[in-house]
Amino acid sequence: MKHIAIIAVAIAAFAVGCKPSPEQEAKTTAEQFDKVKQETKEAAQDMKDYTFAQKEAFVEKMKGQMAEINKDLDALMVRIEKSSDASKAEAKPKLQALRDQASKLNQQLDDAKNATESTWSDVKAAFKKGYGEFKDGIQTARQWVSDKIAP
Repeated sequence: MKHIAIIAVAIAAFAVGCKPSPEQEAKTTAEQFDKVKQETKEAAQDMKDYTFAQKEAFVEKMKGQMAEINKDLDALMVRIEKSSDASKAEAKPKLQALRDQASKLNQQLDDAKNATESTWSDVKAAFKKGYGEFKDGIQTARQWVSDKIAP
């Protein structure tokens, strides 16, 4: 949860902050991307460490992370809504795809909650894979918004 809180604060600061120079913005975006990659890697490692006996804790932790990610999506959507019609038209399908991924991950969390000891490893691995792809998609969307839409 600590990792997601850090990500949320970084995203909020990025989304709301003052408009930096292009050089500063590129550096900040690259730093944020590196930080998100590291935190995603750490979160993925954390997922590996959960045993079947800890599945309830796993599900609760991942629900918290999903809630934070949904806040990130909402923040991106706010920025997009303030943009031009062309940017909105280009961005909305991308965000809808991310929302669809989030919905699929929530279903996988339900599967994890109902997993048996024999299915736990597979269910956890499927969630981990989907979560990684989702986080990559969020980062791509953040970068797109940063490139296409002024803060």
